[in-house]
Amino acid sequence: MATKPTLKTIWHIPDDLWKKIKPLLGKEKKPGTMGRPVIPFRVVFNGILYVLRTGCQWKHAPEKFGSGSTLHRRFQQWSRRGLFRRLWRILLREYDSRRGIRWLWQAIDSCMTKAPLGGKQTGKNPTDRAKSGTKRHIVTDQRGAPLSLCVSGANRHDKRMALPVVDAITVERPTPSDQRPQHICGDKGYDFDDVREGFEQRGYTVHIPQRGVVQKRGRQHKAKRWVVERTHSWLNRYRRLLVRWEKDDKNYVALIHFAFSIQLYRLIVLG
Repeated sequence: MATKPTLKTIWHIPDDLWKKIKPLLGKEKKPGTMGRPVIPFRVVFNGILYVLRTGCQWKHAPEKFGSGSTLHRRFQQWSRRGLFRRLWRILLREYDSRRGIRWLWQAIDSCMTKAPLGGKQTGKNPTDRAKSGTKRHIVTDQRGAPLSLCVSGANRHDKRMALPVVDAITVERPTPSDQRPQHICGDKGYDFDDVREGFEQRGYTVHIPQRGVVQKRGRQHKAKRWVVERTHSWLNRYRRLLVRWEKDDKNYVALIHFAFSIQLYRLIVLG
């Protein structure tokens, strides 16, 4: 029996992925240049990936990646330039060209995480004794490829972010038609008339279970929502995302975009 190919956990940027990242970074100092010791961009990028994976503080990253202050400074510079968002979009387009975005079935969901330091886009978590928390809202295609991201406070109801996160899909979404319909799946947290109406106005066939109603067996379509739940599970394996330590929401979003990029790379390589 044939087994699916597997890809080990990525701890260092592979060569083919680095070829896509390098043009986004601009020029770097050559070895021997006067001033601070030169830390190659690729070493710094590997250091950022290490922090993302382990969740350690920047100053506790291994010395082989340079000083923690250098890592954090570079990360903030690249974050302000929108580099991680651009990388996500580049890989999403490559994923589309090589495997094709599965627009037929899309799924929407949110995930709450702790945010002990507070900051922008955080709020009192109603499920965790009103402690500070944040939510990431995403839309995925049928394979779980991340198409969209919005971040809000943990006290922000899913229905408030349902339409904004769909409108934030980062690549051009094909217009649905009778020949090429698009379905969207969500849990009962999206069971509101205005949400359903908003999805339908955007051309979706809506699959949201009704609150207080037990679904019968023999549904016409099997639930496709599990793919977005799996994507959230993938993201939580990046320990820097499992607990949000970034006060600046832009830095937190940049880390999610970086994780998106790694997951898309895996989907492309595994074919």
